[in-house]
Amino acid sequence: MSRYQKVIFVSTGGTCRSILAKSIYCKVNDNEELKIESRGLVVLFEEPANPKAIAIAKSKGLVIDQEKSQQLTKNDFGDDVLVLVMTDLLKKKVYDDFENAVNVFSIREFTGEALDVEAAYGGELADYGSQYEYLEKLIGIVKSKVKNDI
Repeated sequence: MSRYQKVIFVSTGGTCRSILAKSIYCKVNDNEELKIESRGLVVLFEEPANPKAIAIAKSKGLVIDQEKSQQLTKNDFGDDVLVLVMTDLLKKKVYDDFENAVNVFSIREFTGEALDVEAAYGGELADYGSQYEYLEKLIGIVKSKVKNDI
């Protein structure tokens, strides 16, 4: 049995990076028992996915136009839950805001990569495309590590 039963991707507002990460992981996931979710750290009300993220996802064969932001809560943490945030700063904020936070890593840290997944908000469509490509690379590494329980 795998160490993790759920992977939650967390971005600031939960409308772009975390939704893209979730959809990419769902596309490559071959473990039907592993739940993949998306959350935002600052979600005042439910919002749809970012239109530029929707366009990039669609160009890659993914449909995210029905996805909505969801707030990260204290109930999202557990010993069998891996929480991957997009930046080191978000990791610090999660640990500052949730006393029961466990298994929280920046996706950069978890994969051993050098760069955080910074927000492309307000950028050009090409910026969102670059973000998608980087997330796709990171998700491949995450999948391998989760599968091998590293």
